[in-house]
Amino acid sequence: AAAGGGVRRCRDPSDGSRIPAVRRSSGAPLPVIAAKEPFPVELEAGRTYAWCSCGHSKRQPFCDGAHKKAAPGLSPLRFTPQEDARVWLCGCKRTRTPPYCDGTHKEEAVQGAPLPP
Repeated sequence: AAAGGGVRRCRDPSDGSRIPAVRRSSGAPLPVIAAKEPFPVELEAGRTYAWCSCGHSKRQPFCDGAHKKAAPGLSPLRFTPQEDARVWLCGCKRTRTPPYCDGTHKEEAVQGAPLPP
């Protein structure tokens, strides 16, 4: 966990590696806003996670395969943290630092948007 037991607000992986891009094929739908705030999550070093990039998963912030029907062309972002950490994962699906929250959810475009049923 982060020093002092707090939540680490990550923008970059702790090991300095590049954050992989979310794959979108041409003509892919835009993701829906799953939440208007980030998800605090405990991550384990060496474990691979699949962050939902489409917003349709019922297991937010992680993928449950819903993109296959609801958002063909969008794929989850798979990542493996190098250390155990408590982080904020993006819920609005608009972050510029996926899968980590960068504060984009605070913008009016996200806060004023309807949430899916």
